[in-house]
Amino acid sequence: MTAGTTGPTPPALDLTPAGTAAPWWRRTARQAGLETRIALRNGEQLLLTLVLPVIVLVAAARTTSLDLGDGPRPALAVAGVVALAIVSTAFTGQAIATGFDRRNGVLRLLATSPLGRSGLLAGKVGAVAVLVVVQVVVLGVFGLTVHWRPDPVSVLAAVPAVLLGMAAFTALGLLLAGTVRAEATLAAANFIWVLLLAGGGLVLPSPAPGVAALLPSGALGDALRAALAEQTVAVGPLLVLLVWAVLASAAVARWFRWE
Repeated sequence: MTAGTTGPTPPALDLTPAGTAAPWWRRTARQAGLETRIALRNGEQLLLTLVLPVIVLVAAARTTSLDLGDGPRPALAVAGVVALAIVSTAFTGQAIATGFDRRNGVLRLLATSPLGRSGLLAGKVGAVAVLVVVQVVVLGVFGLTVHWRPDPVSVLAAVPAVLLGMAAFTALGLLLAGTVRAEATLAAANFIWVLLLAGGGLVLPSPAPGVAALLPSGALGDALRAALAEQTVAVGPLLVLLVWAVLASAAVARWFRWE
């Protein structure tokens, strides 16, 4: 090589990352899918969200000694058990799962990942929505076996109640899981589930209808019974559910602790 000549220029060093994080919606969808698969593989969760509601549905539809209210008995039974299933998944199951994730440090780790806190919470809400759809389909099939004959009007009238009920009880479940210890969450979530089943106006009319009408459980039960048994949209109960959903969501934003 003679003076004044240079060798080949070395390639520039590329320091850009090999890849970037997936879009927020994709990360959230993957988290929702993961949460859904975990729930469907959990025998305890399946017992709470599917097996027990199906048993209650068959018993309520076929046992005439139970007073379900005025209207076609199969429709009343399906309405009450769908309300119970929403509470089981959105409140009890969500509270217990999130409470133990919080105790084990899973929430803290995921919150600092590219998923972020908003993606993690949105994923949990998405998983609840998928599970509720599965529950509604399964309970609808079993409802047909007890002579429930749905029509498009009643099904459409039930959609706002399902959505608002899911929003209210998911927020309440997250609030419970994010403010008390996991063991206390487990006990409280199961105890509240039993109380709401017995006297909260979900499946059976509450012995204190005035009080139950102001509870999210009573409002959800009333809204679904009006939709499926009377083919009407009950505005009052839907407003009660909306208020609970807004207040509980605000409380989660204010008091939820990640560890």
